[in-house]
Parts: sequence; C-alpha cells; structure tokens
Amino acid sequence: MASNKLGRTNDDIQMALATLLRSIKDPRVQQGMISVTRVEAAGDLRTCKVWLSVYGLTNEKEFFKGLKSASGWLRRELGKAVQLRYVPELSFHLDRSMELGAHISQMIHELETDEVRAPEQEEE
Repeated sequence: MASNKLGRTNDDIQMALATLLRSIKDPRVQQGMISVTRVEAAGDLRTCKVWLSVYGLTNEKEFFKGLKSASGWLRRELGKAVQLRYVPELSFHLDRSMELGAHISQMIHELETDEVRAPEQEEE
C-alpha cells in the first residue's frame, strides 16, 4: 500500500502530466483526447508507470513512438512542475477500461433490444 506522501506525489505527477500531454506538438501523440487515468511512482521515485486513456486513437504503435520521443521533454517539464529530488523515468501504458466499459454497455443494450423484440415476435 502506498504511503500518504507517495499518493500525493502520484496525484501531483498525474495533474502535471495531464497538462503537459496537451502541449506536445508531435502529431503522432495528438491522435485523440488523452486522459491520464492513473500514475504509480515507485517508492524511491526512480520510475513511474503512467496509464493513459485515449479516445479516438487511430494508430497505437505510432502513438507510443511519439510518446517515447517526447519522454525526455516530458521529464524535464515534469521536473519543473513538481519539485522532486529525482524526476522519475516514465513508462506509458494504455488503459483500455473505457473501451471495455463502452463494449459492455453496448452488449447490454443489444440484449435489452433483443428482449423487447422477442415478445413481439411471439405474439405474431
């Protein structure tokens, strides 16, 4: 379990990265609406896992290439925004929970419409 200080640091990093990701000019990164859903920094703050949710992602491979090329700039700007002894090495991961939720919602909607159609067909 993360300590309270580490939790606050994760929140600070998450807010700073959410702002910084909008400033990246690389078209490979600007494929859709990007949200930072979760950040997990290691206890020594040397590494940090960042989960991103991207609405409208067209090419995942190019997106991560763009993030990798911008990671040095992101680290430098993160160091300016959040006062830390060490600026963590960032690793980015795609959070597919929004896609999964939309898919489940669509499946439930399809089941509900099938149930509505089934009684109508039996009456005919």
